Amino acid sequence: MTDLDPRMNAFRPDRADARLRGKVAAARFVEGVTRRVTAFSAPLKRTPRAEASLDSEVLHGEIFRVFEETAEGWSWGQLESDSYVGYVRSEALGSLVPEPTHSVSAVRTFIYPGPDLKLPALGAVSLGAGLALAGETETRGTLYRHIAGGGAVVAAHVKPVGAPPEADFVAVAERFVETPYLWGGRTSLGLDCSALVQVSLMAAGKTAPRDTDLQEKLLGAAVEGSFQAALARGDFIFWRGHVGILLDRKRLIHASGHHMAVVIEPLNEAIGRIARKHGAPTSVRRLP
Repeated sequence: MTDLDPRMNAFRPDRADARLRGKVAAARFVEGVTRRVTAFSAPLKRTPRAEASLDSEVLHGEIFRVFEETAEGWSWGQLESDSYVGYVRSEALGSLVPEPTHSVSAVRTFIYPGPDLKLPALGAVSLGAGLALAGETETRGTLYRHIAGGGAVVAAHVKPVGAPPEADFVAVAERFVETPYLWGGRTSLGLDCSALVQVSLMAAGKTAPRDTDLQEKLLGAAVEGSFQAALARGDFIFWRGHVGILLDRKRLIHASGHHMAVVIEPLNEAIGRIARKHGAPTSVRRLP
């Protein structure tokens, strides 16, 4: 049997994804049922308990393949966008239709009950969330797009699915400066270091795994010479359990648990401070 990472492969002793048949041992293999995330966002947890720590989050419009629904209202499955496995509240999931026609291009936008910013917002969706939109209305000079099934969103905050991606993922990361740090967070209300990397890359049309150790293994290629090499904008600096993005040779942007926010700080200061707790950087990686 293959030694697979359970964060990225759905298997337990009692059941597993049918696609893993022959690769893992399980009492039962199931095909799973795909559901779409209908909540504005929802926690993804390693165990089906409200008090369990936050591992990640699922975004509105994403697809979640369910392999088990519990009597307590949890769905165990795998998120299609990054293959992350965990438990999501079943009430956060719904039908695959309607399929998203647009994605949120603003760091965050509000969902209104109708096309008017003076109406009380129903909630907020974050960068990368998918929305099914049809029709538009202009109210007092602001254009809104209608959401299938009810509600409206500011038209300037969304773009069609299939539109050109962001040209510079580092510039996307900069838009999150001062966002609070949240372990396991993946939205503009709060996110962690690996989520800042993942969300910024996804906005630029690039896929990335969820966790720091996986990113260090799979993102781009190692820079020969590491810190003795010429560093460049967009390089990823990895430590044990942490990652940041270079703005340039001297500045780093990262979601920092020390600052409890997304910050830009001098690279040398970050290296010195982090070294006292986690040691020296472990690698530098660069996208092609």
